Amino acid sequence: MLTLLFVKLVKTKAELRRSLLKTRASIPQAEWREKSDRICNHLQSSSLFTSAQTILAYFSFRGEPDLSCLFTTTHQRWGFPRCVGDSLNWHIWKPGNSLQAGAYGILEPYLDAPILPSTEVDLILVPAVACDYQGYRLGYGGGYYDRLFSSANWATKPAIGIVFEFAYLQQLPINSWDKPLQGICTETSLKMI
Repeated sequence: MLTLLFVKLVKTKAELRRSLLKTRASIPQAEWREKSDRICNHLQSSSLFTSAQTILAYFSFRGEPDLSCLFTTTHQRWGFPRCVGDSLNWHIWKPGNSLQAGAYGILEPYLDAPILPSTEVDLILVPAVACDYQGYRLGYGGGYYDRLFSSANWATKPAIGIVFEFAYLQQLPINSWDKPLQGICTETSLKMI
């Protein structure tokens, strides 16, 4: 399989990340929109999603799949991250609320937006550069989600990685601190691990 050969040729997380980000950046806008919409449709068809009252998500950055159509067409309460030091704080956000660019240029709620405690969260939609068949995720290298999922308050929360199909790989290089997600959603389907 071509994907397996690709992973064997690319040895480190950093090399793999660079290659996949380059591929993602080359997706034409119309195709990116269409694939993002299909991801949203798969999520909306999932019982895990429809039964969730409070969902943590992200604002698309650097060509990540765009989930914004979910934020205005569903009944859920939404939480979005703010990078604070080496952690993520989750804040309630409603369509129409103001956003600001954070430390990495990623849109995030303002500091005065209400904090969302882990006890109220039912589902986490996790951005990724890539995910593998075992549920492991390759992020941007900052370790924010690794630290989040290592915390007892967050470790048991259902989490779905969001990637385009080309970035859903047979196997990723992993470290001892990496935690698998419970599902991966691409434009072709939602796969539970």
